[in-house]
Amino acid sequence: MPAHRFKTLFSPLRIGKFDIRNRILSTGHQTFLAQDGLPGEDLIAYHEARARGGVGLIIVESARFHASALTDYPELIVTDDRAIPAYRALAQAVHRHGAHVFGQLSHAGRVSRRIRGGLRDVAFAPSAVPDNRFHTMPRAMPVAMVEELVESCAAAAGRMAEAGLDGVELLASHGLLFAQFLNPRSNQRDDRYGGSFENRLRFVAESLAAVRRAIGDRLLGMRISAEEMEPDGLDTEEVTAACKALASMGALDYLNVTVGSMAGHGGSVHVVPPMEIPTAYVTPQAELLRAATGLPTFVAGRINQPQIAEAILRDGQADMCGMTRALIADPDLPKKAHAGKLDDIRACIACNQACIGHFHAGYSISCIQNPLTGREARLTPMGPSAPSRTILVAGGGPAGMKAAVTAAQRGHRVILCEAASRLGGQARLAQLLPERVEFGGLITNLEHELVKAGVALQLGTRVDRTLVEQLGPDAVIIATGAQPYEPEIEGRESGHVIGAWPVLQGQANAGARVLIADWRADWVGMGLAERLALDCHHVTLVVNAAHAGFNLQLYLRSHWVGRLNRLGVEIVPDARLYGVDGTTAILLHATSGEPLLREAVDTVVLATGHVAETGLERELEGLDCPVHLAGDCLSPRSAEEAIYEGFMVGRLV
Repeated sequence: MPAHRFKTLFSPLRIGKFDIRNRILSTGHQTFLAQDGLPGEDLIAYHEARARGGVGLIIVESARFHASALTDYPELIVTDDRAIPAYRALAQAVHRHGAHVFGQLSHAGRVSRRIRGGLRDVAFAPSAVPDNRFHTMPRAMPVAMVEELVESCAAAAGRMAEAGLDGVELLASHGLLFAQFLNPRSNQRDDRYGGSFENRLRFVAESLAAVRRAIGDRLLGMRISAEEMEPDGLDTEEVTAACKALASMGALDYLNVTVGSMAGHGGSVHVVPPMEIPTAYVTPQAELLRAATGLPTFVAGRINQPQIAEAILRDGQADMCGMTRALIADPDLPKKAHAGKLDDIRACIACNQACIGHFHAGYSISCIQNPLTGREARLTPMGPSAPSRTILVAGGGPAGMKAAVTAAQRGHRVILCEAASRLGGQARLAQLLPERVEFGGLITNLEHELVKAGVALQLGTRVDRTLVEQLGPDAVIIATGAQPYEPEIEGRESGHVIGAWPVLQGQANAGARVLIADWRADWVGMGLAERLALDCHHVTLVVNAAHAGFNLQLYLRSHWVGRLNRLGVEIVPDARLYGVDGTTAILLHATSGEPLLREAVDTVVLATGHVAETGLERELEGLDCPVHLAGDCLSPRSAEEAIYEGFMVGRLV
């Protein structure tokens, strides 16, 4: 398929003196790859992979430019000149592949716990108005501190310019400090930085002007939420007025548009929108701001395919498309799209498990589909294996598929046997949950990779010792997954108790009043609760954790708790199922051990986890052939661990 299908996407974008080679953007996003506050080997390798893959512009994650923003987290810091050589190395790595690179400057203000040395340090903001997510009561900045921030912002931008970056972006999105000054509900000052619209705009305008003086003719932009989607957040009218005013001053070269806020539970899901959110949903708001300001406009928000980006650009809704998570999943997306190899693109499924999920857990970025992401400096490419060998993979779930693909890419002859008639394992169940059908893209991507790698597939084939001895492989990879775990339940025979899998597969009927025993505290319990509630069942979700979705990524958890609330699902936290007495479910409080009774329960659904399938492992004991394990057959976890372990085993055999 020729590249002219994406004529606009691969046309250069001229802003100021710069010609950006195409309209694909990697927006600023936290990676936790910084080393001692600086771009080091890991962060440079991460961005260089995307530059090598053909991206037009990379905006490096937000850097802290003032001491009042520093935390213990592994974030970038540009408060002194030691940042210059580190940023220079990053810029050179990106430039050598023809991409442009901007820096980004940010201050969280009230939207932070601000941990320093294990203690909560003082959080500074325009006014002493708390946020609704971190429960931080900030201290109002004195005027002298605001003025110091303006100077510090300019100094940091100057360091980025001296390092050779092509531009600087101020982060005024998602309810952070620059946005807090614009917002009359978080900015209640009565000095020259608060009160009137002009005064509330002053901090942002002065910062932009100071940065402009510091960076000269390099590009200067601002990222902003078109609306923050919080009761006390900026609305569309307020944001539009601010952007128009800044544009009329000539303060900006471009706008970078998103939506949402980190300051509350409702707006935070839009920071990294999951698969439940429609693709390209921010585009209409970007188009409005583009028309109102006349500025080149970037947009992000679930733009995960080149076809979607091309349509946005062709219709004049924006000038550049942020495809950040699509590039996390596949850094080579631009090159593949330009060559017309669309089926080769590893499409992002917006699961949020290893990108923002890792960030919220305090770990460096990765991707459940692409274990190389975030590990580029450590997991260097491996050459063809010598000699080529025959590898048998037992199990066609995510772990087995990834192991087979990786081994085949190294030149081995790989046979993948799956007992079922279709590949995918538990990923096929996951896509049956409400709004989770896109999770099936993981299977589609791996199936294509299997075919391309030349893996021999044998579906409906269960591996046993006899088959292994017949085939005589040089190594066996066991990836047989797990089966549902059902604990002992007192009086189970007296009630209607069924497992989660049959419900998902439509093989079991639930009564009108359903209690879900959710031990996992993840998608399974919450997804079943929503599905049954949508089917008009009265649902009680009993969670053996502090709250529903305890093991889910933070933004997703908050979003789905809200969905269940709207559907009238009753959530009982800190409880586990003990027994059943007819239509009465007997629960025990997780900490006190006190009994809790739920009466008039027609059906109890068990979402009580899984147990490793170890039968083949035991059967192959003593076999004169190396045996490796990957995924849930080692220990039931998630698709991320399964794919990572399959990848690592495939590299080693």
